[in-house]
Amino acid sequence: MSDAQDDISFPIVPPTGFSSSEDQGIDQALRPSAWQDYVGQEKVLANLRVIIDAAKKRKDAMDHILFSGPAGLGKTTLAVLVAKELGSQIKTTSGPALEKMGDMAAILTNLEPGDVLFIDEAHRINRLIEEVLYPAMESRKLHIMIGKGPSARSLTIDLPPFTLLAATTRENLLSQPLRSRFGATFRLEYYSPENIKQIMTRSARILGLSAVPEAIELLAHASRATPRVANRLLKRARDYAEVHGAKGADGVAKIDVETARKALELLDIDEMGLEPHDRKLLNTMIDKFNGGPVGVGTLAAALSEERGVIEDIYEPYLMSLGFLQRTPGGRIVLPPAYDHLRTRRKGELL
Repeated sequence: MSDAQDDISFPIVPPTGFSSSEDQGIDQALRPSAWQDYVGQEKVLANLRVIIDAAKKRKDAMDHILFSGPAGLGKTTLAVLVAKELGSQIKTTSGPALEKMGDMAAILTNLEPGDVLFIDEAHRINRLIEEVLYPAMESRKLHIMIGKGPSARSLTIDLPPFTLLAATTRENLLSQPLRSRFGATFRLEYYSPENIKQIMTRSARILGLSAVPEAIELLAHASRATPRVANRLLKRARDYAEVHGAKGADGVAKIDVETARKALELLDIDEMGLEPHDRKLLNTMIDKFNGGPVGVGTLAAALSEERGVIEDIYEPYLMSLGFLQRTPGGRIVLPPAYDHLRTRRKGELL
């Protein structure tokens, strides 16, 4: 273990508004609450800064924005920060929650001038509901039908200036008419190891933890380059430290390299961040399909897994590591994946 002076040590200052036993409250406290606290995605932030400042100068609603990218990269957090920078209220919903046209109409008619409407999982919006959104986004009008049959009539309601922010993990599933109505689309990329270490250091401070830099680095490399996963691993290392690890005289849980390693072993997460389902996918492709190519439908059946889960959760990170490739003929396991699995097996045998 490193000397005490190498620790990243912070006083225990419990975050306001939640009990330490409530992970949901902790997750909320770990989210950046100010623009300057947001780490990474520099190009996206720079573009958003220009759009926000321009909207403020015009004293008009900001253009509608679409955020895309894998889960856990901060799309919802960005939406909240954008609303805060605009000085606007944010109203949140999700694609699956909008079951009827009346649901969308109710939300739109309750918007105040300058409000931000955030729709998560936008790719799951019903196509009929999209028809309501088109004129609302383009001309700030809501068209609704009253009655049925020959007596039905159309009613048009003027909407106040508002900004629609939408997030999706599957941009390809958005209809072209909806996608074209956004003023800008920003794709969030996986974070660099340095960014993840910055995020974990900030989270450790908020949680009142003491962690050596080497432990932070170990956890950061296993975090799948994703802030949400990084914070989850930090919390599990904290749990292990509180039960099995050392504590300082002030009662602060101390996370050293051994504590971090043990926590990852309990979770069955390796040093590259691969979890059991990732390794199962790769091993299935290698053992049953000779490394591919194999279609995603066939792979889903072999793994007894939903196709969407494979495409949304497993594949993006494996592709970012260079372990997996999508081709017209199907998925292929690449040489670095063979090397990683071989090295891991040797380590387990030792």
